[in-house]
Amino acid sequence: MGTLNMLGLAKRIGARFLLTSTSEVYGDPLEHPQKETYWGHVNPIGVRSCYDEGKRTAETLTMDYHRGAGVEVRIARIFNTYGPRMCLDDGRVVSNFVSQVIRKQPMTVYGDGKQTRSFQYVSDLVDGLVALMENEHVGPFNLGNPGEFTMLELAEVVKETIDPSATIDFKSNTADDPHKRKPDISKAKELLNWEPKISLHEGLPLMVTDFQNRILNEDEGKGNK
Repeated sequence: MGTLNMLGLAKRIGARFLLTSTSEVYGDPLEHPQKETYWGHVNPIGVRSCYDEGKRTAETLTMDYHRGAGVEVRIARIFNTYGPRMCLDDGRVVSNFVSQVIRKQPMTVYGDGKQTRSFQYVSDLVDGLVALMENEHVGPFNLGNPGEFTMLELAEVVKETIDPSATIDFKSNTADDPHKRKPDISKAKELLNWEPKISLHEGLPLMVTDFQNRILNEDEGKGNK
């Protein structure tokens, strides 16, 4: 409904509209890496479907307003992004791992930890969104870092960065969890002249410093009560 309202506003005032969609539109993909031409493999009644199908519907509405009402639109499909100032407990895997290790808790890994994700640093995403909005191409464009890591590999990078003695707590996997996720960004490279610059090994320490400062202050605040 938010997307629909904003499209209506863009139509009335003649604004250029940016839809920040998601790699979740690809579901549990049968194509790897994922190109923008791939239609996805989504369970429409699964536990993740409200988000998956919500974003797919938002893309549909955006293209309908573009074709039917002449609204100038841009669509970005954002892959996993991390960086400073994220919510400490937002449930995303990078912030989960970082928060848990700083708090001396085991990192929670669901399933066997062999499912993969691709992680882009926030400034790379911002650069991509700016390039998209300043360009003439509608999209959709994959905006993500093609560097692919299993959850166990991500856990190792977090350990190296924060505490080599950190441990892992394995739990049963969540339903409809995608097995693989990696963007094909050749379209963004060609048409937007964009690609990510910051690797996970470079970006993660910047996020960790911010999380350490906030968690330390949080813990001090609890001690003063």
